[in-house]
Amino acid sequence: MINQPPTLPFDLDAATKHLSASDETLAELVRSTAPFHAEMEAHQSPYEALLEAIAYQSISGKAAATIFGRVKALSANGGFPTPQEMLKFRTQALRKAGLSGAKVLAMKDLAKKTIEGVVPTLEESEKLSDEELVKRLVSVRGIGAWTVEMFLIFRLGRPDVLPIHDLGVQKGWSVAYGKKHKPSPKELLAFGERWRPYRTVASWYMWRAFQRAGYAATNKIRPRKPKRAKSSRPSKPTKSSKLNRKAKSVRHA
Repeated sequence: MINQPPTLPFDLDAATKHLSASDETLAELVRSTAPFHAEMEAHQSPYEALLEAIAYQSISGKAAATIFGRVKALSANGGFPTPQEMLKFRTQALRKAGLSGAKVLAMKDLAKKTIEGVVPTLEESEKLSDEELVKRLVSVRGIGAWTVEMFLIFRLGRPDVLPIHDLGVQKGWSVAYGKKHKPSPKELLAFGERWRPYRTVASWYMWRAFQRAGYAATNKIRPRKPKRAKSSRPSKPTKSSKLNRKAKSVRHA
């Protein structure tokens, strides 16, 4: 039997029509780039998805795949180790597989919180709100809001997730809307209000804008320079400035 990819839990056609009607820039991106595709994993549990996410943090995909393959080889069935197995694995064996000390602690905490029920099953997670899932999952060591947002988008297919700290989304926004600066998370959150209730789809098109522009262009995008505070009164001359004026008067005497 061939495993079929999961269907989106929202109407993609309605989402793109809504975004196109409310945002001319997004309408152009929808017309000129590939259709939205979330590449959702069909059978991964939240525990398995987050275990893999921890393995892939801060290293290249190829290196992470090799290391995670060694971790899975420690399991009795050669696949994802169960939470019970993960807790029994010796730290030395996991370090030998290539995991950092921080990742070992994170994986063991994930296993512990899965057994305790803090990390929900897939069936439970589908009934929880985005906010509740974020609250639960960020309690796991090594799991931040961005990792949970990626889980919400690519595992659960939630329609209204806006990863405001994601560099690709930030720079894609800069490219799409012709800005020279990178938006702050607060600025992006405020701007994204026009995309509700389909901020996931809008974010995906920001990634496409980033990808289409290429690194040569997007590497030039920097955070907005902070504005200088205007002083209400002239600053008091420093000792060095007084000395400079004296030196000038001597030279011109």
